[in-house]
Amino acid sequence: MLKIWGRTTSSNVQKVMWTVAELGLAHERIDAGGAFGLVNEDWYRAMNPNGLVPTVEVDGQIIWESNAIVRYLAGRYGTGTISPADPIARAQAERWMDWQISTVSPDWGAMFMGMVRTPPSKRDHAAVAAAIKRLGDSYMILDAQLAGRDYIMGDTLTIADIPLGVSMYRYYELDVEHAPLPNVEAWYARLTARPAYAKHVMVSFESLMVKD
Repeated sequence: MLKIWGRTTSSNVQKVMWTVAELGLAHERIDAGGAFGLVNEDWYRAMNPNGLVPTVEVDGQIIWESNAIVRYLAGRYGTGTISPADPIARAQAERWMDWQISTVSPDWGAMFMGMVRTPPSKRDHAAVAAAIKRLGDSYMILDAQLAGRDYIMGDTLTIADIPLGVSMYRYYELDVEHAPLPNVEAWYARLTARPAYAKHVMVSFESLMVKD
């Protein structure tokens, strides 16, 4: 049985849960992180020394880092579907996963931390606005990739869509200035129509909001 430690409000856990749902994998998820704790327990740190979520156990082996988990599960259970079988196509899909971490995540994180995890009276509004602008500029690269495509790699969902797709829900739910992204918006609408995305990604993050 696949075991997943992590809370449903974690965007990184959402990557894994969306993948698991698309693949139809039997699993057990254990609440961990945030208000649920556990991540600083010695037994948890023995699995994941970072004390973060998600962590998964499969066949007695431990994997952490959300994109690595997505790659593994998709490669093992979804080769030829959500994980392209052709090595070049798979590398191109994984490139977008890495791009999410290296390029999108820093500004997305600054936006989310500034708008949600920081009390309004303590926000650095200029810094948050600058991060949102940079994020929109990055998403324009994605918008160009999606021109004439239903999904990032073409007609079907792949691992390329998962990390970036998770980032879209909060981007569009937050009251921030959104860049003009017609292709991204159409792609996002297709994602929201997928039951697995609606269940595991479109999760309220109100409980994470810090107020004055």
